[in-house]
Amino acid sequence: MWMLSFNKVVKRCCLFVLLMGNLVALSAQTVMVVPQTYPIGLNVPKDSGLSTMLSTYKDSVTKVMGKVIGFSTYGMYKKQPESGLGNLMADATKTIAEQVYGQKVDAAFLNYGGIRSYLPKGDITVGNVFELMPFDNLLVIQKVRGDSLQQLLNHMANRKGWPISGITFVIDSNMAKKVVIGTKQLYADSIYSIANSDYTANGGDNVTMLKPFKPINNGYLLRDAIMNYIKMWTELGHPIDAKPEKRIIYANQ
Repeated sequence: MWMLSFNKVVKRCCLFVLLMGNLVALSAQTVMVVPQTYPIGLNVPKDSGLSTMLSTYKDSVTKVMGKVIGFSTYGMYKKQPESGLGNLMADATKTIAEQVYGQKVDAAFLNYGGIRSYLPKGDITVGNVFELMPFDNLLVIQKVRGDSLQQLLNHMANRKGWPISGITFVIDSNMAKKVVIGTKQLYADSIYSIANSDYTANGGDNVTMLKPFKPINNGYLLRDAIMNYIKMWTELGHPIDAKPEKRIIYANQ
């Protein structure tokens, strides 16, 4: 059982208006708030009025969240260094970023900790995607130098792998080695366009190496990118069944 306790508060409330250019006090009073303790638990009777008010919103939210947008044959869960779920989300980030920003994106990534759920076997709903990505992170693009991108990949390798798209590498001694972007090796002095979230672009999850590169941001939610990617594949008649593709492997594999 939870307990809420409110302390005594004394406030003086005054209402002022402008009358013919002069500030005039209309009323003033002292308000005493008496401290009380309110138990919160299963035995607390329901407020029927509040329940009625919330039911209207609950019904509309349930309808929206329950909308089916795709189907998975076997369901997908996150796993390191790579997973079908992570590949799906990273591919969605890259593909939708190219559509939204109208430019080629070399690679995309998501921080592993930002994936908060899974996609179930069977119908995939809007609510499932909200559970998967509950934060209102934005889809952004950054133009980064190859040496900074290498630092990012080393950070991923040290964290046992994050979801990536457009890139492959080998984790060796907690470092990213044999890095390939598209079909070419990574060059330190080249400029690459990468899609990710505003959270990591601004240094979240210790991705400090990307902070010097200003993100291109038009306010498009990353969650919407994932949702629209699922819808796109569904409209093409495909199940949502991404699999590991050896984008990230360990050196001893």
